[in-house]
Amino acid sequence: MLKIPFIPKDDSLSIIDKGAHIRISSVNWPDAQQSSPVSECFACHDGATLKLLFRVNQPIARAVNGENQSPVSQDSCVEAFFQPEDCGEYWNFEFNCIGAVNGSHRLVRPNPTRLTDAEIATIGRTPSLGTEPFGERVCADAWTLLVEIPLAIIGIDASAGATIRGNFYSCSSKSAKPYYLSWNPINTENPDFHRTEYFGKIELEAIPESGIR
Repeated sequence: MLKIPFIPKDDSLSIIDKGAHIRISSVNWPDAQQSSPVSECFACHDGATLKLLFRVNQPIARAVNGENQSPVSQDSCVEAFFQPEDCGEYWNFEFNCIGAVNGSHRLVRPNPTRLTDAEIATIGRTPSLGTEPFGERVCADAWTLLVEIPLAIIGIDASAGATIRGNFYSCSSKSAKPYYLSWNPINTENPDFHRTEYFGKIELEAIPESGIR
């Protein structure tokens, strides 16, 4: 089980200091990928927002898609999928390295309900590589993306704690060296992140009565 801690908004320590550390390192389709960049995520929540700091160490990044709801998984991309407890629907949040997002919720993959422009506007994105598209870029250091997703979008109330299911991914289907990595392993013949049966259990810590630790 992954336990995501509650950290107040005004906490002086960073998400890296106190957040859950998620290694996105499962190679599920070795024949389909030509690279395995070191990928990780640090996670916490403040009661209203789920904060995810992704870090991917790859020599060359790709960011062709600059519009929201574009095929960002073709680029250097990180993703988080969540399914609330006792809910048939799951939410997919996909971000390329410049923060463009492709987001939906659905019961099954072929029938998505796309996030609205208003919902997307509430998702904070802070990319280390800026927000302008580019073909390929040499990265001397790992690139990072801080994502802040309002829990209300997913329909989660974490005040008393919450148990959900989900998975985290790092991928790029159109880069010179494609890759498809996950946190929780996936046992399918071909790359497919939309498989809820392989989601892992995630627990959001309850907010202490005082609102602080």
